Amino acid sequence: MLLALYAQTSLVAQEKAASSRPSAVSVPFVGCRSDGPSDPREAPKGTSASVPITPKAAESLAYYATGTGLGVLAPRSWYCYGMYGPGDDSLYVGLQPIDGSRFSIGRSGFVGPIIEVSHSLSNTGQRSHVAEIIARVFPAYMAFATHLMEEGTGEPLKFGPYPKDALTYRNNRMVEYKTPAQTDGLGTHSWLKKSVSPIEGVAMLVGPTPDLLLLSMRLPPELNGLTSVIEHQFEGDAERSDRH
Repeated sequence: MLLALYAQTSLVAQEKAASSRPSAVSVPFVGCRSDGPSDPREAPKGTSASVPITPKAAESLAYYATGTGLGVLAPRSWYCYGMYGPGDDSLYVGLQPIDGSRFSIGRSGFVGPIIEVSHSLSNTGQRSHVAEIIARVFPAYMAFATHLMEEGTGEPLKFGPYPKDALTYRNNRMVEYKTPAQTDGLGTHSWLKKSVSPIEGVAMLVGPTPDLLLLSMRLPPELNGLTSVIEHQFEGDAERSDRH
């Protein structure tokens, strides 16, 4: 009798859990042109993308992607721009048009609403950047970070989180973070500069090497409710890709 009651209760719990998971819904697909050291890469074609989010969230979001394989959910009707190099790819989706000349040496970064996704390879000239992030938030990989830095600039690493960053670990290779307003932290390891609004995102180690995926975003206050939706979709995309 007790076993039957337990089984029935377990089944109800599983059904509730399944019903709480959002089913896949369609959002507009936006292809993003990319620039790099060789010829520009044209925006990939598409009309829609299927993503596991709620219909309510889907009303405000689109899926932006480059031809190099980077993609992210972001508010609809924003502008996008991709960059690629020998050791990293980046995607920027912003409220205002993004001029490629902004990324010239000596130019400043973004202080307004924008989302940046970057994929940095640890066996390239980006190894020092990867090492710096690992040293801050991935304690299980500290020896690897030290090895990367020795192969790179050779400068000493700063180990441990930024004092004011809020970190939420999903596992030893994935952490969600929030860098407060007017503060240097994990969020400013990007083209997003400190401003009157915080920066939120996700840092992930992917692949056997491993390499670094970094999501950094600053949304307008009225869209802050979309932050967790964007983060969770980014995490799911990365994990699915990492398994293949």
